Amino acid sequence: MKSKSKLLITGANGFTGQHACNHFSKQGIDVIAVVRNKNNAKINNVKVECCDLTNQTSVKELIYKVKPEYILHLAGQNHVKESWVNPIMIMEANVMSSLYLLDALRTEHPSCKVVIVGSALQYDILQDKYPPHPYSLSKTLQSLVSESWSKLYNLDIIIAHPNNLIGPGHSKGVCSLIAQEIVKTENEMPAKPITISDPCIHRDFLDVRDAVKAYETLFKYGNNNEIYKIASGKSHSLGQLVSKYQSLSPKEVPVTVNKSNTKEAPIRVDVSKMKALGWVPGISFETSLKDILTFYRQLEDQKD
Repeated sequence: MKSKSKLLITGANGFTGQHACNHFSKQGIDVIAVVRNKNNAKINNVKVECCDLTNQTSVKELIYKVKPEYILHLAGQNHVKESWVNPIMIMEANVMSSLYLLDALRTEHPSCKVVIVGSALQYDILQDKYPPHPYSLSKTLQSLVSESWSKLYNLDIIIAHPNNLIGPGHSKGVCSLIAQEIVKTENEMPAKPITISDPCIHRDFLDVRDAVKAYETLFKYGNNNEIYKIASGKSHSLGQLVSKYQSLSPKEVPVTVNKSNTKEAPIRVDVSKMKALGWVPGISFETSLKDILTFYRQLEDQKD
């Protein structure tokens, strides 16, 4: 990526989007942040464009106006529970928005290089007949559409499958939820104990800042129509997560851990394709947790 190249980032107001805008703007990239409502934009020092990505005409006008060299497509909905309640909304946000974006590139700017950020929760259509939930179906269809448009119309599209992203910033992930309650406890405020039903469940947690660097690597060296798994390559149980947090706080961590007789095997995510491109994660699990706590402690201090 050359300095001053135009990079369009969708979902710029989100957890990963804010980190991506900050990272790429510091690299001298001309970042255009796409948000649904400019009045709610949380990004500084970058250009902001307002667009409803579920509106085909608006998306086409955006691409015609900006003509970016690169697009990082982060926008969408990632709530599994919400997908059961409103599956059509999930399909529109994750599938149709991607399709409108890619088809706008087909007609208006086919030379653009795109990284579509999918999900580790999509299912394998060759092994499983049905998805576990509508969200999984939506992200699976998003990948299928992206692969198909790349092949059918010779578009430069890469698909990234990140695992559980953590780090400083507003997030609805378990690491952030626990950190918020820890900070309440440290400030003698009422906290809602979080229940972990099975401490033996394993997750591969990756710092969002490492994920953004992975996306940069894909822009530079990623191969067209390839899928890349992005993860730390390390497995941590939820019980280990609670223990780590306990070592970082002088107060009792407000978490209820249920006893479990299950023994879940550690997760092993194959990130060899990313390593072959020269990317390796650089932020440790403990550092991520420290930074999450610092973020929420500073937020609380700002209220005083």
